[in-house]
Amino acid sequence: MGALMNPEHSWPIPPAGGWTADDLDTLPNLPPHTELIDGSLVFVSPQTLFHARAISFFERQLEAVVPDGLEVLREFTIDIDRLNRPEPDVIVCREDVLTDLAQTRFAAEAVLLAVEVTSPESVTRDRETKPVKYARAGIPHYWRVENQDGRAVVYVFEREPVTGTYVASGIFHNRLKVDVPFPVDLDLTTIMPTRRRPE
Repeated sequence: MGALMNPEHSWPIPPAGGWTADDLDTLPNLPPHTELIDGSLVFVSPQTLFHARAISFFERQLEAVVPDGLEVLREFTIDIDRLNRPEPDVIVCREDVLTDLAQTRFAAEAVLLAVEVTSPESVTRDRETKPVKYARAGIPHYWRVENQDGRAVVYVFEREPVTGTYVASGIFHNRLKVDVPFPVDLDLTTIMPTRRRPE
């Protein structure tokens, strides 16, 4: 679909019914890491140091412990449905869905764990909007990482199969230790070095 552009601001004008997951690959001049939520484009604000370091931390740490047959990716979009194509900060997915180095997405059903690092502009999406969509899409595990005075706090959720919703299974401050979706034991205090933590 050809994108109509607003001549004053050069922003794409959505078609009736909103954008679709396919449009995200064809719209010109979108900023990096643009997401599609309920048919609307969501542009990401510049990353904070905490956000960047937390994403790198979880990517590295999960890569070190992920079982065979699974892969860790950062900032990669997933198809939930026609109007929703979010980009979790870090995901653990089935290796078999990564079939082409040129691919830009895959189905949410292949995701085992989605991790979102909350930023000031994404609080509502990460606490309310995305968990509902991830659970409905069948993603079994969701971690939300928040910055509390320069220290990471991780809220861990597991999908309850009967209701299809997430239930909280733990809040972790200094150390994240869980057995599912696979054994993980992480020192959260290393995300921000002591010299950079605010007093």
